[in-house]
Amino acid sequence: MENNSVFEEFEVKNNFARRRSLLPVWIKIFVWFFLIGGSVATVLLMAGLFLNKVDLSLYGITATHPYTLTGFLLSILLIYKGIVAYGLWFEQKWAPQTAVIDAIVGIAICIIMMAVIPFTVPNISFTIRLELIPLYFYLQKMKQIRKNWENL
Repeated sequence: MENNSVFEEFEVKNNFARRRSLLPVWIKIFVWFFLIGGSVATVLLMAGLFLNKVDLSLYGITATHPYTLTGFLLSILLIYKGIVAYGLWFEQKWAPQTAVIDAIVGIAICIIMMAVIPFTVPNISFTIRLELIPLYFYLQKMKQIRKNWENL
């Protein structure tokens, strides 16, 4: 027999699921890396005038100072990844969609750095970007959990 109470809407139900539980462990680990990386990139942009040399690298792009074009691009990428990591860790509704965009941008940059830049810039050699492997799985996982995430 079903217990229908007038006060049913006020009763505490223990079927609450966290959005964070949809994330696999490997993504949770990367979330922490990029939370830290985004914070460091923000500090580097603020303290860039006082620094002589800072080595930045992501997706095959390297820079030695945050106030160069490539350094600024890398800082913006790291800050964006930090924002995505924040959204995933603190279970924001917009997080999976921004994570999909993050993965697509990462894959595009890796392909450009692997297949276009080495053949157009003489001092950059061809390298296989292994970041494509986790980026592909990251993209697939974020696409897979996007609907469940938004409905929780």
